[in-house]
Order: sequence, then structure tokens, then C-alpha cells
Amino acid sequence: MSAVDTPDFASLLRRYRRRSGLTQEELAERAGLSVASVSLLERGITLAPQRATVSLLSETLALTPDE
Repeated sequence: MSAVDTPDFASLLRRYRRRSGLTQEELAERAGLSVASVSLLERGITLAPQRATVSLLSETLALTPDE
């Protein structure tokens, strides 16, 4: 799969959040983040999230290592 075929972080986050049946508000609360942060990430405005933020989101969304 080339970089062109790989979804960006914003698209993946939105997909995984929706798959989990969570709103941005619910995800933010469960992950201990602000709703604004989740919104910025999903809109692609924040292009390079901090590692700790990615860890919180992946744990909250119960993502596998491959995801």
C-alpha cells in the first residue's frame, strides 16, 4: 500500500471513533482530552499529535497494534 492509499490520521480517528459508537464529546471525556483537541485532530488541523495523545486515544478506542 502506498502513502497515497493510506488514510490520514484525521480520517482514521474519525473512522475508529464512529466504529466505537462514540461522539467526539464522549471520546474526549473517556480519553481525558478536550473536545476541542479531538475536533482539531479529526479535522486534520492538528497534523502531528503528541505520542501521549495517540496512546490515550488508541487505549480508549481499544485499537489493536496494527490499527
